[in-house]
Amino acid sequence: MAPAAIFRISARFLKPLEGRAELLFVDRPGHGYSERGGPENDVPAGQADAIAALMRHHSINRAIIVGHSFGGAIAASFALRHPDRTAGLLLLSPATHPWPGGIDWYYHAATQPVLGWLFTRLLSLPAGLAMMDGATRSVFHPNPRPDSYVKDGAPALVLRPENFRHNAFDVKRLNAYLKETAPHYGEITAPTIVMTGDRDRIVSPDIHARTIAGQIEGAELVVIRGLGHKPDYLATDVVIAALEKLSGRPRDLAAAARLVEARLAPTANEPEPEMDFSIDTR
Repeated sequence: MAPAAIFRISARFLKPLEGRAELLFVDRPGHGYSERGGPENDVPAGQADAIAALMRHHSINRAIIVGHSFGGAIAASFALRHPDRTAGLLLLSPATHPWPGGIDWYYHAATQPVLGWLFTRLLSLPAGLAMMDGATRSVFHPNPRPDSYVKDGAPALVLRPENFRHNAFDVKRLNAYLKETAPHYGEITAPTIVMTGDRDRIVSPDIHARTIAGQIEGAELVVIRGLGHKPDYLATDVVIAALEKLSGRPRDLAAAARLVEARLAPTANEPEPEMDFSIDTR
């Protein structure tokens, strides 16, 4: 494996990769248990620079950079801004390009100067907890949500008032940031694998994954049929095979994907939940 691998979450990867590589799992600034830092962290470029600084702090020279969903924008920005530190790039259901339409109302509410402070302390937490079951199921749709996800994935952390507000600001700024950044993805030189599900209703595979894979020279696109937005949980073995391939080992990702497709086929048509609490970048 490469010297290090950076993930947005650790729940599915720590045990299978522990001892095989140096691993660094990162909460985005202002998310999870990470402090927000300065205004430079208000956009993916600044958050990518924060990861580079963290790598320097831990004496990690180069790494395979992995980003899922919003983290895909950060990982792609990292590869653009820090090519010397990018041993490989793995994008999982990434949000990488501007999309038509807007964002959900609660992002706007949470970012208001005074109303937002009240909203995140009086409404978003209790409402979010009440809707957590449906929200997490919608993120996995059309696949069933694993029973362990709510506990191991800690999705409720996003409902903490400051976390919710930081996330709202991030989402609100994302489309404008991607309009400026997306035209430069062809400058990425790191070996790249892009993985997505063809049933992702959170981040459009056509707008994002297929497009960035076409922009980066030599990038490999892996589309898993019947998969929604969570390859990290439901195609973990394919993600690990992709990491191994980026590390120089021969791996047939298409064959690995077919095994996941067969596994998902009996459960790939769950009824769609009524709502979600996620980024809608379709």
